[in-house]
Amino acid sequence: MIGRRIRLPHYTFSRKYIKEDIIKGLLLLSAIIGIIVIFSILFFLVKEAYPLPTDIWTFLSGEFWRPTSANPLFGALPLIVGTLLVTLGAMVFAVPLSIGSAVFISEIASPRIRGIIKPVIELLAGIPSVVYGFFGLIILVDWIYKGYGVPTGETWLAGSIILGIMAIPTITSVAEDAINAVPRHYKEGSLAMGATRWQTIRNVVLPSALSGITAAIILGIGRAVGETMAVMMICGNSPVIPSPLWNVFSPIRTLTSNLGIEIGEVPFGSGHYHALFGVAVLLLIITLIINISAVYILGKIKEKQMGLGKKKKNLLISIEIINKIKRYIIHVIIGALLIFIYFAGGLFVTLGLVVSAIIVYFIFKRLSQKNIQRFSFSIITISILIVLSILIILLSYIILNGMDSMSWEFLTTPHRSLGRQGGVFTALLGTLYLAVGAIAIALPIGVGAAIYLVEYTKENRFTRIVRSAADLLNGTPSIVFGLFGFAFLVLFLGWGRVLLAGQITLAFMIIPTILRTSEEALKSVPQSIREGSLAVGATRWQTIKRVVLPPASPGMITGAILGIGRAAGETAPIMFIAVTFSAIEPSSFWEPVNALSYHILVLATEIPGQEAKTAAGGAALVLLMLVVGLYTVAIFIRNYYSKKMKW
Repeated sequence: MIGRRIRLPHYTFSRKYIKEDIIKGLLLLSAIIGIIVIFSILFFLVKEAYPLPTDIWTFLSGEFWRPTSANPLFGALPLIVGTLLVTLGAMVFAVPLSIGSAVFISEIASPRIRGIIKPVIELLAGIPSVVYGFFGLIILVDWIYKGYGVPTGETWLAGSIILGIMAIPTITSVAEDAINAVPRHYKEGSLAMGATRWQTIRNVVLPSALSGITAAIILGIGRAVGETMAVMMICGNSPVIPSPLWNVFSPIRTLTSNLGIEIGEVPFGSGHYHALFGVAVLLLIITLIINISAVYILGKIKEKQMGLGKKKKNLLISIEIINKIKRYIIHVIIGALLIFIYFAGGLFVTLGLVVSAIIVYFIFKRLSQKNIQRFSFSIITISILIVLSILIILLSYIILNGMDSMSWEFLTTPHRSLGRQGGVFTALLGTLYLAVGAIAIALPIGVGAAIYLVEYTKENRFTRIVRSAADLLNGTPSIVFGLFGFAFLVLFLGWGRVLLAGQITLAFMIIPTILRTSEEALKSVPQSIREGSLAVGATRWQTIKRVVLPPASPGMITGAILGIGRAAGETAPIMFIAVTFSAIEPSSFWEPVNALSYHILVLATEIPGQEAKTAAGGAALVLLMLVVGLYTVAIFIRNYYSKKMKW
């Protein structure tokens, strides 16, 4: 009897730990896939870029991009300049509004107002880029064309304004987190010495949060550099260098829009083909540098918060250098802003603003600190009101314009007469196929990798490589994922444009989002709960499954919903690997599909007539409702469980 009691647990023990090893191996495999994906993308892009049709220096410095002329020219300089100019304009527009909004949310708004405004601004990040592009094409481009009498409203200025709006949520969110991370006793010490709230914000809070604010701006730059659809729809797509260089009314073409326009029709293996992949490699290098810089700065901030910073003497030197850099950045922003105002409003408007600024400066010298605080808080409040007004105008236009087409028949029938007579059923169905298929592939990989990193490993070189790969993959422009899918799935494997290729490509794109949100959710579960479970004899996997995953599941669900929302709203990575403007439902994974984002793009840019624009507005409203609805659910889940689960 005693022998039986000894043997049976031994048999169970063996089976149990064999199962543990199998599960651990599967989770390790999930973590490795993240690294494989990033290096696969790099490998295929570099492979397809070789050999370039010209030498590297000519490719980078050539002033003409004419791939279809009798003597093809492959100079990427106009594309590089266009990318830099539209990004610079976007930052001039977005940075002041974003920093002002971040200060308002963190330092001025009451907790109740903060709880309303922050999710509202986050909704800006959830609006698909093709919806921004549609809004810019119909409203902003027409305003520039009629208001300034230029040959076309599709200009550098239009692209910068739209990209600036798109970058505001990213910069605001990260900057607000950096401001909130400033130790409370810094503020209390300043106020205790008699400083006003504004003096405390200006002289204590903002300098202390400067590194985080810098990282926020860098991430905003990465958002602008990697955007494809909006700039492709409203910037004119002319591969020319503006003359003069600061002519904001010149059409331009960016690196991303060049890929989106030309890759779908290029002959395989031609010089033009290799040159386009050279552009993709250049774009990837730029975005990798931007994202590595942001990750490095944010990492240093965490080290400083944990008390791992440099010695006091070196810290004082660093603060002095940072203050000098801050002054140079302010001067550059003011200069660029004046140039924009000069070309947008003319000489008299610019002179009027300069004179007004000088008058305000001298008035400030005579004002009391209390009045200066009132004025400064008014400016900050105006910045948040401008951001909220932009959101209201954008949503109001899409809703009012889209409601003209909205009906049950519009939602449940395929499009007719090239979309002019409405109908989005096949596009809506294709969007759901793509998003659900992508999440079915990405969810087990992302969650599995997160579980392995948090539960089975300690912080070491391997975990840092996986996290770095995930962060870099998360910051990679979506058009680069599309090029990878095009090179590997469509051409190398010979699949052609099929639903499965789009699902796999979108899955690669959302794996980092799911991985990072799941990882943070698992880390939020107290270590003592794990130790208690292990102490009563549970295995590691039993502890994870029954103790850790239940409280962490809301965060994981949030990551999954965000992934579905992003997949549903993307256009660039699928437009030449999975979608076609078809009214026929797919019958298998090996057929192309239509998608709402692609449907809007075709109606807005390729189908003439007001009826097509009206139908595009209806499709934009459907896509907006779908994506914003998903993001709203994710925000609700996050807020609900953050209040409910206080460990």
